[in-house]
Amino acid sequence: MLRYIREMNIIQLTPGAGAMYCGNCFRDNALVAALRQMGHEVTMIPLYLPLTLDEEDQSAGTPIFFGGISVYLEQKSGLFRKAPRWLRRVLASRKLLAWAAGRAASTRATNVGDILLSMLRGEEGRQARELEEFITWLKRQGKPDAICLSNALLVGMARRLKAELHTPVVCTLQGEDTFLDALPESHRAACWRTLAERASDVDLFIAPSRYFGDLMAKRLGLPTGKVRVVFNGINLEGFEIANRKSQIENPSAPVLGYFARMCRDKGLVTLVDAYILLKHRRNVPRLKLHVGGSCGPADEPFVKEMRKRLAEAGYIGEASFSPNLNRAEKIHFLRSLSVFSVPALYGEAFGLYVIEALAAGVPVVQPRSGAFPELIEVTGGGVLCEPGDPKALADAIEQLLLNSKQALALGEAGRKAVFEKFSAEKTMARETLRVLESLKNCHQSPATCRKDDKQGWDAVSQ
Repeated sequence: MLRYIREMNIIQLTPGAGAMYCGNCFRDNALVAALRQMGHEVTMIPLYLPLTLDEEDQSAGTPIFFGGISVYLEQKSGLFRKAPRWLRRVLASRKLLAWAAGRAASTRATNVGDILLSMLRGEEGRQARELEEFITWLKRQGKPDAICLSNALLVGMARRLKAELHTPVVCTLQGEDTFLDALPESHRAACWRTLAERASDVDLFIAPSRYFGDLMAKRLGLPTGKVRVVFNGINLEGFEIANRKSQIENPSAPVLGYFARMCRDKGLVTLVDAYILLKHRRNVPRLKLHVGGSCGPADEPFVKEMRKRLAEAGYIGEASFSPNLNRAEKIHFLRSLSVFSVPALYGEAFGLYVIEALAAGVPVVQPRSGAFPELIEVTGGGVLCEPGDPKALADAIEQLLLNSKQALALGEAGRKAVFEKFSAEKTMARETLRVLESLKNCHQSPATCRKDDKQGWDAVSQ
């Protein structure tokens, strides 16, 4: 077992999603909580907007930097870039930002290309004053052993952070490609190019899957050894299994479930169409559909469309939508399911919802794309089907619904694997510390650095 000479002092920077639940926020928050439980000093700093979580907020009491209102105004107004500090402090208050976020739609790539490019340019961007004030605050907190960026869209600040704080910077990769590829043509290429240039300022990247590590290493031109794989983990408290056998084997009330953001990209439309196909076949006549997860103002028109689709097919009475559940409600929701699926229409970097469903002992059906084949291989908790195909999805779901023995075996295998390999504390936090410790040794000993480079990400993911 890896032993640490002393506790580490870590800074975690995480963009908030305001009124929206965010999988990346969940992951970072669980990591910070686990690291603190292990005795390490971790300061979690929210950026842009407050975090909305279903667990205790580990950033509570910490100021929000790069407040979303100020970042927007600095991009759009030369006059505001000269505004006094007291005004920007007022605009960065948690209450005001939470109020603004609750009345705004989610951030869309099509609307923020210019702001993202400016942020990627760091000290050369229009938010440079925010960066300098942030560094001034950090200097008063004491020198950290490492600074962790939640995603690669924050790498613009790495150069100044390293220069002023003389500490290594680590960046997690968390599905940035989808957001970047959705940018308008006027900014897409420039953002990818700037991101690749600024990636050289980061000491190490942590990918949540081998699939996404390979993809981003290629797209950013990262050298061998600069990416390590550490699977995401979850807080397993409350996921104890209660009578799963009777739930799966009960033919009178089978339930097909979905729990993720209620949007088109996550494949909810594919799942609804697959459910309608299953109902038309009548092989599982009493099958119900339960949809849960994050639903913000921007998602409501799509959810309304899905309700209409189900109503026109005659099955709205057998479907339910449960938006924005808290943690206890989420676990109860997952336990009620017979089969789970979030058939995302893009290459998912990880899919935290898959691990949550498996932790509850529910077998999953996922598309053969992104990180899903990797997760299914590691956990043994589900089956794969062709992506974006409602019929293929319906066939795979029906197979499990009609074979309770197979469903039980997959659910139990998945639950066991999650408890062994996807715990926030026992796996994610410990492996992240291993990466940070190797990075510290790399700075202290060139020989160690060369050894780590040779081993690359395989040193962590196995």
